[in-house]
Amino acid sequence: MREPDATGDGGRSRRDVLKAAVAVGGSVGLSACLDAIDGGEGSGTEAVPSGPEDLSTLPTRQFAWGEHIRRDEFGNEQLPAHQTLLYLTLPGEGPPTADQRATVETALTRLDEAYAWSHEGLLRSLAYSPEYFDRYETALPEPLDIYPARRLSPFETPEFDRQDALLHLASDRPDALLAAEQALTGERASANGVDFDAALTDVFTVDDRRTGFIGAGLPAAKQGGLEGVPEDGPVPDGSPLFMGFKAGFARNQAPEDRVTIQDGPFAGGTTKHVANLRQRLEDWYGEQDFTQRVMEMFSPMHAENDWVEGVGANLEDGSRVDETVATIEEQATEFGRVGHAQKAARANRDPDGTVKLNRRHFESADDGIASLHFPSLQREMSEFDAVREAMNGQDLTEITPAVRQRVNNGILEYIFVRHRGNFLVPPRDLRALPTPDGDAPQ
Repeated sequence: MREPDATGDGGRSRRDVLKAAVAVGGSVGLSACLDAIDGGEGSGTEAVPSGPEDLSTLPTRQFAWGEHIRRDEFGNEQLPAHQTLLYLTLPGEGPPTADQRATVETALTRLDEAYAWSHEGLLRSLAYSPEYFDRYETALPEPLDIYPARRLSPFETPEFDRQDALLHLASDRPDALLAAEQALTGERASANGVDFDAALTDVFTVDDRRTGFIGAGLPAAKQGGLEGVPEDGPVPDGSPLFMGFKAGFARNQAPEDRVTIQDGPFAGGTTKHVANLRQRLEDWYGEQDFTQRVMEMFSPMHAENDWVEGVGANLEDGSRVDETVATIEEQATEFGRVGHAQKAARANRDPDGTVKLNRRHFESADDGIASLHFPSLQREMSEFDAVREAMNGQDLTEITPAVRQRVNNGILEYIFVRHRGNFLVPPRDLRALPTPDGDAPQ
């Protein structure tokens, strides 16, 4: 859906209204969203596409989004512009009942009927925490690599997300996103022409709701008055992220096959880490010039060779970070800095060069604070932890005194972890309150 830049509503753009509506949520948010697009779903704008008549044609992998979203001219994935994370808790102790499983599956089936599996409809996944599986006497099978979230650097103090489940919704259509959420939380009886005879909140309670956005121009439009971003509004108009550069280049992302669990009862699933990071960008824009920002985001080699222009669109489908890893220590000594991307890449490649992690991060302005939601998919949770350890760059502080724990050490000086959570994303046929042995009995 195209979003005109201005509506005349007190100087607020339609884009601003839509982003604010998603953040507010509920009936108030949906009403504001529908007013901004001149009517309800299918009124005054293109109808939201419905799900297929044959639901068995939907992907078996809940995280299979790659073939169902937009791509730019270089093949880079363009994630849906609007996203919502609902952290869900199952009241009481012990395993869920058959009735609860049936209710969850009914609610999700109605969602499948209501919305096409695409950025124009609604992409979704329901994942479960290790704490959820602790409700059972039976443990998750080995060698499934999933465990509770933990601190991943000596300087962070995150709050750990221990809720039972995480529902992730994403769409280019904010009206679809909000209507689906309301139907799943029992606030409305239907969505996109489908009656919902069950809601997730018939079983779960919503412990937390977090929202966000991604796309060229969206962070710049949102930066005004946002805590963590300088008042002069330095975020470039073409940047999809607050820090001013593109990310998620196709050749720097793991293929979905690479992150898929291959064996055992959860074959076809994946593990998912989601962090929320507060951003403090006054020094990023106020003390670092463009060349220094390139050094710290990518690598000193990128800056020395003028590889990055503007937000980095000239890099096309690959950041060239692989070319910088072998000489990272020499660069640290010569330039007194190391890059975020080059540090992480050290642990993010198989021997054949295949990337291990598929990162689907997006920005947030929840609570008026500039922050980043960082979902990462990987076959084994320990793979994420290893990449984060490489990103910490602790070993590089021993190379030169200029590189310290956070200063001159990639972007660590500007990001602060608020939340971390680990989840298992089961295949679609096990999405309704699965058991540790890979069953979802009715």
